[in-house]
Amino acid sequence: MSPPELAEQGAQLAVPAPSLADSLRADVAAAFSEDGVLARGSTAFRPRAGQTEMALAVADTLSRREVLVVEAGTGVGKTYAYLVPALLSGQRVLLSTATKTLQDQLHGRDLPRLLQLLGLPLRTALLKGRASYLCLHRLEQARHGTSSGHVATGVAAHALSRIEQWSKQTRTGDLAELPGLDERSPLIPLITSTRDNCLGQDCPRYRDCHVNLARREALAADLLVVNHHLFFADLAVRESGMAELLPTVDAVIFDEAHQLNETGVQFLGRQLSSSQVLDFARDLLATGLQQARGLADWQQLAGAVERAMQDLRLCAGRAPAGGLRLSWLDTTPERLNVDAWAAALEGLQQACEDARVALEHVDELGPDVLRLADRARELAGLVLFFRAPASPEAVRWLEVAQQLRLIESPLDIADTVRARLIPPVSKDGQDEQGQGPDAAPRASPRAWIFTSATLGDDETLRWFTEPCGLQDARVLRVRSPFDYARQAALYVPAVFPKPGEARHPDAVAALVARLAPVLGGRALVLTTTLRALRDIGERLPELLAASAQPGEDGVAFNASRLEVLCQGQRPKRELLERLRQGAESPERGCVLVASASFWEGVDIPGDALQLVVIDKLPFPPPGDPLVQARSRRLEAARRSPFNDFHLPEAAVALKQGAGRLIRSESDRGLLVICDPRLAQMGYGRRLLAGLPPMRRLGEEAEARAWLAALRAD
Repeated sequence: MSPPELAEQGAQLAVPAPSLADSLRADVAAAFSEDGVLARGSTAFRPRAGQTEMALAVADTLSRREVLVVEAGTGVGKTYAYLVPALLSGQRVLLSTATKTLQDQLHGRDLPRLLQLLGLPLRTALLKGRASYLCLHRLEQARHGTSSGHVATGVAAHALSRIEQWSKQTRTGDLAELPGLDERSPLIPLITSTRDNCLGQDCPRYRDCHVNLARREALAADLLVVNHHLFFADLAVRESGMAELLPTVDAVIFDEAHQLNETGVQFLGRQLSSSQVLDFARDLLATGLQQARGLADWQQLAGAVERAMQDLRLCAGRAPAGGLRLSWLDTTPERLNVDAWAAALEGLQQACEDARVALEHVDELGPDVLRLADRARELAGLVLFFRAPASPEAVRWLEVAQQLRLIESPLDIADTVRARLIPPVSKDGQDEQGQGPDAAPRASPRAWIFTSATLGDDETLRWFTEPCGLQDARVLRVRSPFDYARQAALYVPAVFPKPGEARHPDAVAALVARLAPVLGGRALVLTTTLRALRDIGERLPELLAASAQPGEDGVAFNASRLEVLCQGQRPKRELLERLRQGAESPERGCVLVASASFWEGVDIPGDALQLVVIDKLPFPPPGDPLVQARSRRLEAARRSPFNDFHLPEAAVALKQGAGRLIRSESDRGLLVICDPRLAQMGYGRRLLAGLPPMRRLGEEAEARAWLAALRAD
């Protein structure tokens, strides 16, 4: 080889090969380009700068095994922005989302579509909690009337028969596959297992168990889809199989991450519920009579547990609609009789202990009896825990609703995240294992990605990062691509009753009755409380029936033809489907009044929803024990509870509610906030700044004209 050739070869060898990080960035950028695989696979795809920016940030985080927090505004396309780099990275990924519905959407629609477009032969799996899977052993017990309670005749018996037929055909046992089974069906607890009543390896149907099958598939998957409840339940009790799974993954992605902290605190504390106790009592009676009849007075033992729970329930008194939470700072929840509460707890503990002793005498009869003895012991231990003072590092409260729940939880998940998930990095660049930034990678380093459309109202996203222990994470905010100034308008009535006034719900209903007929319905009213939902939902039909308002285009709309739907009347998906149908003709117009879960996760693009009305600013309830405890902690740190907690909470919730209006680049609509404080108080500017930049309307006549224009278009 000649010297020039040797020199050329040496120069080529001196050029470093592209790193894996650079390679992944290039692949991701190509996928999102105008002539990339996504554009070739869908005529609807359009390159969006924000989506590509987020996808590249996710790619960098995956390559460097870092922590990334991304707020991606509505319309960015965040699902593909994290899925594409995750799939192209070749890493093993755990993906957690907020609900089972979103899980099914990701696993059943988005992932198969992307894997086909990218041409990747990767294995995906879906893992839910126990209550989502049919338990074959419990089904057999239900068939013979020996599970928790007795299966009723008629409708319930027919439904059970359908479930039995389906059980012979299903491979997964996922109840979501069973059409027509309402998630609120009383049959579900009879045909599914819980951590309390699962027999584990002692179960006679263990080999065929659908839960175990799902876990085996999860362990073999390249990308696993779970939900936040399952993730934190596993952290709390290590029973879902994820304890074995988490160390094997290279990356964890949390979608809808804004729910992470509130979901986490539910599972990282301790709870005792009336349903938990009553389920035990029914299982105790049924199993005792079937497997140990005559060896103990099972009716007396089960009855004693039920009566003790009833005594405790009576101590708490009657709950108002929507329930209430009672602060529990000392030995007894507020407002309750100290002696009666202590006696009721002692009685419940003794009843559980008596059941334990009886069960331990016959626990050799089979796994069902042995597990019942364990449950009795665990329940007695929980009662003893709640008889002792609360931990100073936690908050304890009593929840009085359809069931009674005794709860003690941490104030947030920050300590758990830092101790068990993402070790902090010290100021000198050392992680908790003493490794510096240039040291060799740890045994199983992991990338962590947290994303949602709403994670705070400031550039640092402190509302999310602080309670989640993620202050050191990289933060990225990607703005929505929607032209809100053209697509949407905001109307805040200048003269309106204040939310604390008794006439406020009537005023909200009256305003909706004047605005909704202009559109022929297509309206969603979001309330901050169930009481307001009830008041507005009851008043609105009367007001609509009494009016027949002319539209701005001269066409008279008969307001009385509008149907008023209220949350709770039907399952959520049926209410949303009815709202979608309402745009098909004037005769089908409707107004949906809802609260709670309807503030987020409701996606109705197009002209089926063009008016969103929010009754008042969604500040956290000041009497809530968790809110009070978090406020006290801020005061102790000489910080402002209002500025650092109440106001950011309201800003995030308001953004979530407002986000129901514009869901696509062609949507148009009106947002109405019936709270004069937004315009009158100084903090209103901060809340308005957190909303999308909509056109502001000053008068109701302008609002009606805007709606009339939408109707005409």
